[in-house]
Amino acid sequence: MSPAASSSTSQLSSIVRAASGAAAVCAGAAAATLAYAHFIELNRFQVRTERLEVLPAGSEEIRILHISDMHMIPGQKRKTEFMHSLAELQPDLVINTGDNLSHVEGLDPLLRALDPLMDFPGVFVPGSNCYFAPIMKNPARYLWKESTSDEGIDDRRVALPFERMHAEFESRGWRGLINRYDDMELKGTRIFFSGVDDPHLDYDRHPGFSPAAWDAPESSVRLGVAHAPYMRTLDRFVDDGAQAIFAGHTHGGQVCLPGGHALVSNCDLPPARAKGVSFTQDVPVQISAGLGTSRFAQVRLFCPPEAVLVTLAPRAV
Repeated sequence: MSPAASSSTSQLSSIVRAASGAAAVCAGAAAATLAYAHFIELNRFQVRTERLEVLPAGSEEIRILHISDMHMIPGQKRKTEFMHSLAELQPDLVINTGDNLSHVEGLDPLLRALDPLMDFPGVFVPGSNCYFAPIMKNPARYLWKESTSDEGIDDRRVALPFERMHAEFESRGWRGLINRYDDMELKGTRIFFSGVDDPHLDYDRHPGFSPAAWDAPESSVRLGVAHAPYMRTLDRFVDDGAQAIFAGHTHGGQVCLPGGHALVSNCDLPPARAKGVSFTQDVPVQISAGLGTSRFAQVRLFCPPEAVLVTLAPRAV
């Protein structure tokens, strides 16, 4: 072999070794990231706090615990313990925005996890994973699929025991807002609710607010409640007169860029609005990143699971 050929072979071998080393480093980093997302961040439960100045002047503050997207499966001890600890916050009201289950045998574990929270007044709406168990899908499809529901046409879906779940909620005093309005008085303020069935399944039929909601605006507030924050849903709530809106569904993006920047919202809401408080026509929209994930995609990255303690406060005079 000529010196030139020997040198070329040596250079090629060095390039191959370098490429192999880089590939090994990348694979190791990917494995470490996946392990962190599954074993650490998936269970790094947090309480986020928000303050919405939407009550009439002079009203007493109302503390709302917003929970969503539990996606409960058997054996989730740490999630159950965290949900039990939320009772220590002593909320005036619990709002549950759906996707409670992720397994056909998840209802009893869910009820055990929710037990202390159902001692407080509450309202709820369902999500698609209250009606149907999740199925195995390519999670990367969310990066390119259209932002409309594709769950209602999948023949593989399995029904969940939502009727029993709703009956258990109602037996403890929680009120279903499934395409209906309702109201209750808390700390001297009448809260009028307008809720819809899951927009992701196109089950939503807006009821508006009770006619009584307009009789005493100086001592009341109007809240819209939905699972999936599709733009049509938020716009309709605003048109109906909502003064604040609560929703879930997005998981906050679930797998985000550093800083919690979501890549997707799993609906037509801009990903930048997938978590926290944003505004639709000057009306605050509170979106929870949720407490769980589909059992087929149990990872979170730069987006820890959360419950949200929202303080409704009087508007500035």
